[in-house]
This record gives sequence, C-alpha cells and structure tokens, in this order.
Amino acid sequence: MEEFMTNLKVRFEKGRIYSYIGEVVVSVNPYRAMNIYGRDTIEQYKGRELYERPPHLFAIADAAYKAMKRRNKDTCIVISGESGAGKTEASKYIMQYIAAITNPNQRAEVERVKNMLLKSNCVLEAFGNAKTNRNDNSSRFGKYMDINFDFKGDPIGGHINNYLLEKSRVIFQQPGERSFHSFYQLLRGAPDSLLRSLHMQKDPTAYNYIKVGGQIKSSINDGADFKAVADAMKVIGFTGDEIQTVYKILATILHLGNLTFGVDGDVTLIENPKLVSVIRDLLSTKEENVEKALLYRTVATGRDVIEKQHTTQEASYGRDALAKAMYERLFCWIVGRINDIIEVKNYDAKVHGKNTVIGVLDIYGFEIFQNNSFEQFCINYCNEKLQQLFIQLVLKQEQEEYQREGIPWKHIDYFNNQIIVDLVEQQHKGIFSVLDEACMNVGKVTDEVFLQGLNGKLAKHAHYTSRKLSPTDKSLEFDRDFRIRHYAGDVVYSVVGFIDKNKDTLFQDFKRLLYNSSNPVLKGMWPEGKLSITEVTKRPLTAATLFKNSMISLVENLACKEPYYVRCIKPNDVKSPLLFEQERCRHQVEYLGLLENVRVRRAGFAYRQTYPRFLQRYKMISEFTWPNHDLPSDKDAVKRLMQGCGFDHDVAYGKTKVFIRTPRTLFSLEDQRAEMVQRIVLFLQKVWRGTIARMRYRRMKAALTILRAYRRYKVKSYIRDVNKRFKNVKSMKDYGKRLKWPTPPKVLRKFEEALRSIYNRWWAWTLIKGLSPEEALQVRAKVASLEALKGQRADLGLQRAWEGNYLKRDSPDTASSFTLVSSELQRKDKFMRVLFSCNVRKINRFHKAEDRAVLITDRHLYKMDPLKQYKPMKSIPLYNVTGVSVSPGKDQLVVFHTKDSRDLIVCLQGMVPANESRIGELVGTLLSHFKSERRRLQVNIASPIQCSMNGRKCTIIVEPKINQSQPDFTRNRSGYILAVPGN
Repeated sequence: MEEFMTNLKVRFEKGRIYSYIGEVVVSVNPYRAMNIYGRDTIEQYKGRELYERPPHLFAIADAAYKAMKRRNKDTCIVISGESGAGKTEASKYIMQYIAAITNPNQRAEVERVKNMLLKSNCVLEAFGNAKTNRNDNSSRFGKYMDINFDFKGDPIGGHINNYLLEKSRVIFQQPGERSFHSFYQLLRGAPDSLLRSLHMQKDPTAYNYIKVGGQIKSSINDGADFKAVADAMKVIGFTGDEIQTVYKILATILHLGNLTFGVDGDVTLIENPKLVSVIRDLLSTKEENVEKALLYRTVATGRDVIEKQHTTQEASYGRDALAKAMYERLFCWIVGRINDIIEVKNYDAKVHGKNTVIGVLDIYGFEIFQNNSFEQFCINYCNEKLQQLFIQLVLKQEQEEYQREGIPWKHIDYFNNQIIVDLVEQQHKGIFSVLDEACMNVGKVTDEVFLQGLNGKLAKHAHYTSRKLSPTDKSLEFDRDFRIRHYAGDVVYSVVGFIDKNKDTLFQDFKRLLYNSSNPVLKGMWPEGKLSITEVTKRPLTAATLFKNSMISLVENLACKEPYYVRCIKPNDVKSPLLFEQERCRHQVEYLGLLENVRVRRAGFAYRQTYPRFLQRYKMISEFTWPNHDLPSDKDAVKRLMQGCGFDHDVAYGKTKVFIRTPRTLFSLEDQRAEMVQRIVLFLQKVWRGTIARMRYRRMKAALTILRAYRRYKVKSYIRDVNKRFKNVKSMKDYGKRLKWPTPPKVLRKFEEALRSIYNRWWAWTLIKGLSPEEALQVRAKVASLEALKGQRADLGLQRAWEGNYLKRDSPDTASSFTLVSSELQRKDKFMRVLFSCNVRKINRFHKAEDRAVLITDRHLYKMDPLKQYKPMKSIPLYNVTGVSVSPGKDQLVVFHTKDSRDLIVCLQGMVPANESRIGELVGTLLSHFKSERRRLQVNIASPIQCSMNGRKCTIIVEPKINQSQPDFTRNRSGYILAVPGN
C-alpha cells in the first residue's frame, strides 16, 4: 500500500493524473484544466497499443474502440469512483476522443450523429447535475450510453439509459448545496422577455425550493450555460414549442414551492391564490382544476366517488410530490426525446453488416453525507453492484484464467462484496424486500415499522446494525438510524422518508390535471392521466424494486460486453489542485480494491496474448519466426522466439496464451520490434520503390508503344485520306484546287506544308504546260508581279490579259507612225520583242513636265515624242537599268533607276480604259525578262520615292487633288510633287 500511495502521490504532483494497473486506468482528479486533451494528443493515441504511450483516458478509449472494430466485440467503459472524483469529465473526454477518431471520410450523417451524441451530454448535465458539497457538477442520476457503430467503425446512433434521478433535490438541498443546474440557468440566463412570460424574477432566493442554493457563490456561469443548453437542444432537434414547455415546467415547479396553505375553520385554503392563476397559465389548464387538485383528493370506493379535503400537511405533501414528479417526468421525457432522435433507424444487419456497440457508464459515485436517506442507500447499492462486477471480471476471472490455462498459481484473497449485495437485494430477506413488505401493510405504515422489520430479519447479519442491536453505540439514534458496512466504509442511514420515497405516491388528481392540459407536449408526458377515477389498476412497482431491477439489468448488460475500467480517485475534499490527502486516498484505494488488483497483476502476469497474435506482433525479432515459421505449432514458435531473446525465465506458456510476468520484458520486446520494424520498413521501401520504378517504366514503355502505334495509325490515316481525296485530281476541271485538305497530325504538319507545296507546283505546272509560249511568258510575268507587289499595291491587273504594247491600242490615230518607228528601231537595234509601251508624263532635264511615250524592248528603253510622230529621243540600254520604284497607292508613278544616277521619272497616262492600272504589268514584265537573263532588278514600293536626277538626290511625293483632271508633276524644294486626281 505504501509504495502504491507514494506512486500515486508523485504522479499527481508531476501532473501525471493517469496510471495503469494492467488495463485498468486509475485517474486522480487534478482539480484544474490540463492541456492533455487536444487534437495533438488525440493523434498520439490513435491506433496505438495501451503500453505504447503514457497512461491516458484516450488509450483506454482507443483500446475499447479497437476491440470493437477489430474483433467485432461489444465493449463498455465503466467509470467508477466517489462523488467528485471526475467521472463525468472522464466520460466526456472518452466521448470526445471517439468522436475525433471516427468518420475520416466526413460523411454528413455520421457527423450529425456525433454532434448530437456530444450535445446530449450538455443537456443531460443541465437537468441531471447539481452542485454538492463535494463537487460543483455532481451527477444526480446514473447514465449509461450505448454508441452504435457500423461495420466501418463509424457511429450511426446511440441510446441513453438513465437511473434514479435524485428528485428529492427539487424540494430540499443540504446546506452549501444547490438544486439542479437548470433552475439557476433559467433565472440567470433567460432574457427578460422570457422571464416576464413565465412570471419569474432573476433572484433565486425568491423561490423556496432553491433559495438555499441561490445564496451560494460558485464559479459556475449559469448565464453562459443557459445559452449553451438552448443551442444544444436546437441542434439535437427539440422544437421551439418543446423548449418553451420545458421552461414552463421549470417555472411551474418554482411557483409551486412558493404556494402556502392555511386553515379557515375546517377548510384548507391557498394563502396566495394569485400563484394559482400563474400556474394555470403555465400549465395551459383551468384555474379551478389547479386549485381543486391542490386542496382535494378524489377517492373511489366501489362505484362512489368522494372528494376528500386535504389537511395543510397533506396539501404541502401533495404540492411537493407534484413538483418532484413533474421534474422527474420532464427529465425522463428529455432522455426519451434524445433517444428518439439519436437511435439507429432502418438498420438491417444483413445489408449493413453487424452493428457493434461501445457503452460508457457514468453513474453516481459512492456517497456518505451528514444525513443519508433513501437516495444515498440506492446510490451506494448501485456502487456495490458495480464493485461486484469489477471483482467478478477483473479479480476472479484473472485467477480463473490462470487455472484454465494451466499456469501454476497461488490464490490471492480479496474482499468479495456479494454478501452486501445480497443484504440489499435478496428475496424475502433483503432490505428492499423488507421495505416493500412494510409499504404493502394495511393501515398506517411508518418508517419506524420498517426499521423494526429490518432489526427482526437482519439482527445476526455481520454487515448490518442499529441502535436496538447495539444499544451502546451512541452514533445511532433509536427508531431512526441503521448502519451498513459497505465495501467503501460504514454508512449510517436515516429511515425518515424511506416509506414515502419508496411508495413514490402521486395523487391521481395531479396526473389527470396535467393530462387535460391544452399543451400537447405536457399532455404527452402524463399518459396515465386518461384513466377514469373508478378504473382499477395494478399496484405499481415500488421505487426500490424498479431501481433494483434496472441495476440487475445494467450489470447483465455490462457483463456480456468486454469491459474496460476507469477508477477515479478524489485527492482531497477542498477541490485543491495541490493537495494529496494520504488517508483520504488510501481509503478510496482500499474500497476500490485497487491493491488486490495490483497484487493479482503482479503475482500473475502483466501481459498475456494468444500465440498467433503474439507472433503476428513480434515474429520479426527472431530468424526462426520471420517471415513465417516452420515449427510444429505457434506455441513452439513463441518458445523459440523467447529463448532467442533470453526471456525464457520471465514467461509462462499456457494452453492458448503466452504470459509475460514483467512489463520490462514487454518493453524490451517492443524496443527490439521497433528496431527491426525500421529495417523492415527500409527493406519494404527499397522493394516497393523498385516495384514502383518498374511499374512506372512498364507504364512508360507501354505508353510509348501505344503512342507510336497511335502515331503510325494517325499518319497512315492521313496518308490514306489524302490519297483518297486527291486520287482523281487529273480528271477534275480545276485539278483539285477546290478540294479541302484533311487536318494532319501534329507530327506531319511540316510534311503537309511540303506536300501542299508539291501539289501547288504540280497544279501550276499542269496549268502551264498547256499554254502557248506567249501565254507562258504572260503567266511568268504575272507571278513575278505577284511575288514583288502582293499586299503592297491594291490593283495589279492580274485578272485581265496583258498586252504589253499599248501605244497601238491607246492612240489608234497615230498607230501607223508608231509601227514604222518601232520597225525601224528593230532593224537598227536588233531587238527581239517589245516588252511594254505606253504614253507617259515625264520630267525632263530642265525639271519641266512634258508628254512622251516609252517603248521598252528586250534591249532598250526608248523615250519618244508622240507629237513628232513618235520620233525616238534618248534611249537607255536595259542593262543600265538597276531597279524600279513605285508607290503603294493607285497612282501610275514609276521611277527607273540607272547605274549613272540619271533616273527616269514617269507617270503612265492616256490609258484606255482610263482607270486601268498598268504598274503591276510593267513591274512583272521587267522582272520576268530580267530573270530570264539571270539578272537582278530591284523593285521598291515606297512613299515618298527617293531618286537621282542628273546625279542630284531628290524626293517624289504623290498628292491627290480634288480639282486635278490628269496627273502632273510640279517642282518643290526637295524634289517633285505628283498631283493626281482625288476622289
């Protein structure tokens, strides 16, 4: 015990509030907020084994979740300890952990269920928890929550069972304690408008039922909690009307507490009748019905119905009974509504797979108060039942497992509390049976009669005593107290109120009153109110029997699941984060049976596992078992592995399991495993990377093969398409010019360009080969003109026939003179053909403009005077011409550049028809001729045009003028202006 306590104390002082006894978590309440529940901590425990991380609630939650998910087993987490030890907080952290690790795919329905499961805690705490002297948030009811999971391990719903709400707290609290949080939250958190509608004021001390707690100062923020609870109820799915009804019931209970009764002669009266109309308003019923139910009791004797008036004492009892019953019914209705919403619906195991469960039990802890009544008796009986389950499963089963597995074992004694459980629940002899018997007696039954019955039946029981049985024990009062030696210590109970609380009487008049309310929510809470007054019903089960049955059912439910335990310890009674009271904690360790638990674990084995699972985890440590063994059995393989590691002295081999005595051996195995896992991981990475590289290479190779095949297919398709389209072009009129080319694949774009070029050349050659020599010359000239001027001048005259020698056509009157002169020149200069002739406007060497004609042959460029019968003037040998310049406009300006810088500036004129453009023809004809002689002719398209006159540089500018009828040159400072007719 000393070592155990020292260990707990040191860990508490270092902030390590959790310890393990095997798979049992011992939790010491730190009485302060601790930063060990965040997302980072959750990630550290997710999917890990119990011993891989420091002790924590998350580890036990993860173990329960893994057992449920891996082995398809229903599990439960039993949280026990006395009031104020931290059970409720532990259950919330377990729920938070399970919510955090589930639903990785963020399914909306699962998120909704998780959110509602978490929010339900908030609502149940408001209505079922209260501040006591031991604990600011003490659970005054027992709660067992089942969380249902689908086959993937995601929560799909749940169910809450509640046990024995301490409803007497509604009307009475011990000094320093409060009633349920819900009352204070309503008064301190509700908006003024709501309070006005409920006829309430903010001060709790104005209400008799809660004024004791209303005077206490505490750290609880009731205002903020009111908003949180209201929001949680909306999230869960409570309607606006339902929430309003909840507030009305709370208000009604507080107003009932302020009702007082007086006497006027023989008549009992309500001293503050205004409250009756307030209650009538809140309950949506008739005022006279409320008053009648409070002052009279309707009794049926056979067929007769009698209205019996209450005494003031009976009226007060009825008022308090109504307040308690309304609160209890409200609480059960809230639990029922939550269950309706979170319960699994439309689940078919054949379709959806097995539905597994994790149960979380957070139930009131063992209690010893100054005045212990019926509620404390039930609570402590509940703890006896749970302790019995713990003994059964942890201490007894552990020792039985060693015997079953054939492990040599010396039996360890432990206190078995079955005797105390029997003392309470045994048929005919137990305290509950005696209490029920007393309640069934005819005539006036008092608590003293019940105590006499106990003294008579339990006089010789070692764990029961009273003042009558121990007359010298002055700590017990005559005819009032009895003492039970519980596993957690001796508790003195006062029998005052046992009979009434067990009968749990509520006059039928009240049930009818509430059933006849026009509020459908309230009406639905009291279905038994519809019974007629004369209708005979079975005697209802007593509170004790109902509680005993629910406890037996709970224990059976837990026993069929795989249990995990959290044992909570309260370090001190003053809620200090620094104080560890040795004796206080020692007492809890003793009655929780933790030392026996340690002894069984230490005398036994810290770890046990089936052979196949042990091998699965540690087989990589030994060469004999990695990757698979060839020994006769898994047991032999485990033996060989442990011998190889030198741990044979610390191990026992059972029939189906290996047992390891000390955790040190286990940690050593874990270290060796971790070292090997690193090497295995590296090896796997190497193999996997090689596999990936080979897969990638094969994919790339396959892709390349596919790509090549596809390219070949596309190329062949294109070639076939081209071949098909152009197959008969020779027989077509236009030789396939109008045919549309197919779109080539990317790889054949350059090929397509070349193919088009070949086709175009063939098409051109096909057209040209049928032409006469004269037509061929004209085509060549047109091509040369197009190459030189395309896109730079608008009208090239390509659509008309090019005659070349235009002087005959333009001046028919003088055509004969021109023919004589040209024949004479041909005889004299021996030229072969005339390239071009036309009338022009020319600038002479005196810078004057005059009309002339030009004749261009294959040898010379002749200037002629048309007024003197085309008398030849000066000629320029064609080899002396280096280039021609034209403007980009529609004008007919041409400048012939010569080697001796004596450029000839002319403007073609006198055309028939008048608007015909001959610049394209002139340039094309000259280019074609020069090309045939393999000489180069420079063609310039510019505005203004630069040239030389008699060796002097000058510029020619073309200007359109509106009143100009014919083109004409004028001189300016830099050269010449050609004025042309404007549009």
